Amino acid sequence: MSSRDSILNKIKSNQPSSVNELPDLSVLGLEKFDVIETYKTVLKGIGGFCEEVSSLDEVKNYIATHYPTEKRMITTISELADIAETEWTNDDPHSLQNVELAVIKAHLGVAENSGLWVTDAILGQRVSPFIPQYLAIIVNKNDIVPTMQQAYERIGDLDYGFGTFIAGPSKTADIEQSLVLGAHGARGLTVFLMN
Repeated sequence: MSSRDSILNKIKSNQPSSVNELPDLSVLGLEKFDVIETYKTVLKGIGGFCEEVSSLDEVKNYIATHYPTEKRMITTISELADIAETEWTNDDPHSLQNVELAVIKAHLGVAENSGLWVTDAILGQRVSPFIPQYLAIIVNKNDIVPTMQQAYERIGDLDYGFGTFIAGPSKTADIEQSLVLGAHGARGLTVFLMN
């Protein structure tokens, strides 16, 4: 037996017993805050923008006044086909390099960190939220949960090939502690909270 096999066997034989139930976190009082106001505050704190809207027409009007219409825009939302491309999802991902704005939906949001849960089922392509200069995500207010624990309870054992939480615009402060937006993704994020 090799030393590698010996080490792996020792690790395997010294595993902790499995835990069948997770602890009940509701006793911590994590839900005793205004979920929407917390979401908006946290999003602003990490460099994102939030707009409360009641229809996709309001989303269209916001986009028309805040983004250059001559630039390339893509979406997976068929109701926005008059302002953005919808026939791009089967294109080569490299062809998305000139996208100014991508508009997508999120399954849910998390107030404590302003994260938005998206999966390949609504992204069109996995790279779509990471390639454009700007990203806009629509999420229903009723789908904002207080904490990551509630988010994971909702996600549970859902079947998806790819999923990620997106929170705020891309940013890094690795080099000389200087904050850079858009270093490895969108330079700006607008979240539309839909009533």
